[in-house]
Amino acid sequence: MDEETLVDENFPLFSKRKPTPKPSKSSTTTAQNPNPEQRLTRTTNPTSPSSTFADLGLAEWAVQTCKELGMRRPTPVQHHCIPRILAGDDVLGLAQTGSGKTAAFALPILHRLAEDPFGVFALVVTPTRELAYQLAEQFRALGSCLHLRCAVVVGGMDMINQAQTLMQRPHVVIATPGRVKVLLEQNPDIPAVFARTKFLVLDEADRVLDVGFEEELRVVFQCLPKNRQTLLFSATMTSDLQTLLELSSNKAYFYEAYEGFKTVESLKQQYIFVPKNVKDVYLLHILSKMEEMGIRSAIIFVSTCRSCHLLSLLLEELDLEVAALHSFKSQSLRLAAVHRFKSGQVPILLATDVASRGLDIPTVDLVVNYDIPRYPRDYVHRVGRTARAGRGGLSLSIVTQNDVDLIHEIEAVLGKQLDKFDCKEKEVLDNITKTMRYLSEDHLQGPVGLVEVYKARRVATMKMMDDGFEEKAKARKAQKLKTLAEKGLLKKRPEREKEKRQAK
Repeated sequence: MDEETLVDENFPLFSKRKPTPKPSKSSTTTAQNPNPEQRLTRTTNPTSPSSTFADLGLAEWAVQTCKELGMRRPTPVQHHCIPRILAGDDVLGLAQTGSGKTAAFALPILHRLAEDPFGVFALVVTPTRELAYQLAEQFRALGSCLHLRCAVVVGGMDMINQAQTLMQRPHVVIATPGRVKVLLEQNPDIPAVFARTKFLVLDEADRVLDVGFEEELRVVFQCLPKNRQTLLFSATMTSDLQTLLELSSNKAYFYEAYEGFKTVESLKQQYIFVPKNVKDVYLLHILSKMEEMGIRSAIIFVSTCRSCHLLSLLLEELDLEVAALHSFKSQSLRLAAVHRFKSGQVPILLATDVASRGLDIPTVDLVVNYDIPRYPRDYVHRVGRTARAGRGGLSLSIVTQNDVDLIHEIEAVLGKQLDKFDCKEKEVLDNITKTMRYLSEDHLQGPVGLVEVYKARRVATMKMMDDGFEEKAKARKAQKLKTLAEKGLLKKRPEREKEKRQAK
């Protein structure tokens, strides 16, 4: 694969200390041989090991906390990675979504923190704001008996308050790359806060190691001690991670339960083929069947912020309760949307791919791909929001004539065909006229249901114009292009997209 990567032999990710191999009885392979094939732990179709959390070397308080949280036995990624982290190894863990990766690094970090509590003990870098807040919730739950001080440092929030919080040296800092870089560069007192940090974690490492975050990561690495432990966890393999694997020699332990872009067996994956101009009608039909299908809540993924905002206005116009999550919203509104959905106040979350990573909401029984993603790995992450931790779930992709190639590419990468959704088409077609034509500028001929949908879309479009969304979009695009130009990525990006397509 010729895709450009930011990772090279000078990339300061893993610590420069000379590792002392400490094999664990729960490990299937030690990281002693520089041969990549021999140093990797490859677990195909892993089954839950018969160990307990106590067998992994965790303290009694941690074992008890797991029991109180309903975590009865470690998952495979926890079983293999926790002892190696406790042994002092750097770890790269690859495992599918919903496999318990967060606890795999949070538990051993908290175990070590309890032995020598100080701040900042661990820095966790993650690509999205919503995931940062969720990670903080999970750290607080797992460290509830430690009086854990955990800070979230993300964009969209007051930087002065964040700087003051960091100066108080919380035990764990969870940050997005851009905001922590700005704080480190603008406040000369902040770098010293991380001078004794023991752990650096890159969660959703495939995204964090994307070329767009290169500058931010290098600033972060300069402030961290050389003798830290570095932990990377991801659900998908990328060229950057593969390069890291090859460069790291015997410096790190690799756990790999990765067989390409894989989805869990408990997930039913289906599609529905529809004409492009009636996607909204079919979506409404699907949502109207949620109660009948026993679906508690659903996430609908769209490709752009504009589509997300328009669809949310359309559904609200049709008296459906929805929450919308996209990057044009302020951080307070984004958090409010996630809270309303997680608490059950609204059963439907409309989202762009900012919600496709890591969000763990047990009540999500349905994921709808209203827009088909451009890349198969984004599909894997989207549908991974349901059927988590052994639960069942349904993903439904709305496919139009323009999406056929994309869905075939997804099926080829998954190694399986999506099943056809049993739609009872006559029931939907009763609400759709086969020939639609405008009688005038303001009237549409057709059944009442179809008229209502088209009217709602027109009202939603006018509301978007009134609230200045297009102006915000133009300003946002200009700022994004400026940032890319400052990083020297403006020319690289089209080439990178081309290489990604060629590599698929």
